[in-house]
Amino acid sequence: MKIVTILGARPQFVKASVVSCAFRQVGIEEIIVHTGQHFDARMSDIFFKDLDLPQPDYHLNIHSLNHGAMTGRMMEKIEELLLQNRPNWICVYGDTNSTLAGALVAAKLYIPLAHIEAGLRSFNREMPEEVNRVVTDHLAQLLFAPTPLAIECLQKEGIVQGIHLVGDVMMDAILTFKLKANNSSNILSKYQLNPQTFYLATIHRPSNTDNRDRLSSILKSLTELDLPVVFPIHPRTQAQVQKQGLDFYLESSKILAIPPVSYLDMLVLESNCQGLITDSGGMQKEAYILGRPCFTMRNETEWKETVEAGWNKLVQPETLKEAIANFIPPSQSPLFYGEGNAATKITEVLLNERN
Repeated sequence: MKIVTILGARPQFVKASVVSCAFRQVGIEEIIVHTGQHFDARMSDIFFKDLDLPQPDYHLNIHSLNHGAMTGRMMEKIEELLLQNRPNWICVYGDTNSTLAGALVAAKLYIPLAHIEAGLRSFNREMPEEVNRVVTDHLAQLLFAPTPLAIECLQKEGIVQGIHLVGDVMMDAILTFKLKANNSSNILSKYQLNPQTFYLATIHRPSNTDNRDRLSSILKSLTELDLPVVFPIHPRTQAQVQKQGLDFYLESSKILAIPPVSYLDMLVLESNCQGLITDSGGMQKEAYILGRPCFTMRNETEWKETVEAGWNKLVQPETLKEAIANFIPPSQSPLFYGEGNAATKITEVLLNERN
């Protein structure tokens, strides 16, 4: 069996690391295509090294374009590679432009498509990610859902074939790499951080960064918290801060702005922070798995179960301080995301399809 895996962004590298390992264990031939959507070495190359993910067989170097141009150029290059390699399956993850490009080319070439992390819905079509995940789900022949709620979303859209509840590959990744992170990362000592004495913030979505008033309000809210905030700053966020003349917030004694960090360093920061402030979908889930409170700077989330469980609060800049002050850790953390064997289940389904 030959599978082409299409990746382009940091969370996809993390997820693919455990699935690729499962593929290799059973002899599946995997061809990895890196679209280049995350092109900064700190956001891309370091993840291949840290997670023992094989270097890409192809690197397309497509980035820094508008959505249409980026997706179109990815499709053109991916089509060429698929015609050369003719895989049995195409595998895509999540909801990026790389995901959508792979899904559309698979459909045009009549190559079966497997979508890992299928069925997530924020129900906000103004998010490019929402459009990407909906289209991909409707084109996929195999839909690997992380939760029962994801299956419900698919079924409500009339998708009933090819769905498999496998759990979440991010759970696999955390269980696989947490010990390695604790043993190898020096991120706490590097920045003289003690456990539970800081908040961790990640902000990168255009809805939060591209409007000056919005970004200013978010940064201001970080300076008003009771503990300092460690802020690994995304390259596009850094660019917007500079463009909009908001650099002075990063000079505050309450904000420790640092370059993007590796997945292993991020695991250590997440595990040791007092709470996580983010607009990332994946980091909401990581916070839940690691038992850390999360405050999501958005109006909605794909991970509704984390909100219902009480570990995740949807906030705005003006409500962040109060939400943190009033947070009470729930007594339970249901295993929404499985037990850490999602990659094995995915591999078994793909092998059964061959038979």
